[in-house]
This record gives sequence, C-alpha cells and structure tokens, in this order.
Amino acid sequence: MLFLPLLTVLLWALDPLGEWPIVAASAVVVALLFVTAWLAYRRTNASLSRHGIVERGFFGFISVVAARDITGVLRVQIYRSNSLDTTEQLFVVCRDGHCSFRMRGRFWDERTMSRVAPILGVEETRRDEPVTLAELRQTDPQLLYWFERRSLARRPVTLT
Repeated sequence: MLFLPLLTVLLWALDPLGEWPIVAASAVVVALLFVTAWLAYRRTNASLSRHGIVERGFFGFISVVAARDITGVLRVQIYRSNSLDTTEQLFVVCRDGHCSFRMRGRFWDERTMSRVAPILGVEETRRDEPVTLAELRQTDPQLLYWFERRSLARRPVTLT
C-alpha cells in the first residue's frame, strides 16, 4: 500500500521526461518480488505429531525431526530489546542440545505453545526468571539462530 502512492508520484513526475517506462518496469519487478514473498510466507507451516516435527520454512526448505531425537521442550521469558516487556519463547531441544524447532510468543499464543510437549510426548521445562538475549547467548547459545549468537555490541577494550 505504501508503494502505490510513491509509484504514482514517480510516474507523474517522470512522464514529461519520458522516463516512465523505467519506473513502470521497476514497479513490476517490485510487485513480483512482493507476491513471491507473500506466497512463500503463506506456504510456511509446521506439523507436530507423536512421530516428530515437519516444518516448511520461508524459503521452501523442509526440516524433519524425529520424535526419538527430541529430549525436551524449554520455555523461557525473554526481554524485548530496550524494554521491560517479555515475550515467551519455546525451544524444542534435541539430543545434541541444539534447538530443532522454535516458537515465539509474538507469533504463537500460549494455548498453542502449551500443546507442544504433550503432542511430542516429552517433558516441558519452564524457566521462572526472564532473561535478556545476551544472557541466553551466554548460557545457552546452542538454542539460538546463528545470527543471534553474535553480539553487535562492542566489546570493552582492556588497557594493559
């Protein structure tokens, strides 16, 4: 919706110069990218059963985790950045300690998250105290995505 007014102004401004075909072609490319992203988003899904988890990601990759590889479910309250508000996150943990499936409270409701452990037939652990992403990065980096394991904050310089 924000793209349409900008496109209209560009077409109106560039019409006297004869440059409107470039803008129109760019608009078609952007529209195709938007439709492709929307379709990819609509195709994402996750199916849980007593046999395991099957997840289709945004880019179409399918991930399958067998129930025998899942050791438990961990639920953690994580502080939102620069806020005292927290968001609950659920991590399905495999034998190697890594997270095989993750649900964020921003996208999933409490009732749905509460059904995961019983469906998979594993124990659910709940941490009582909320943590920051930095604290989770120090205590359990294997639960986070690769890009969350790295801090963007500068490390303090020690003078010797």
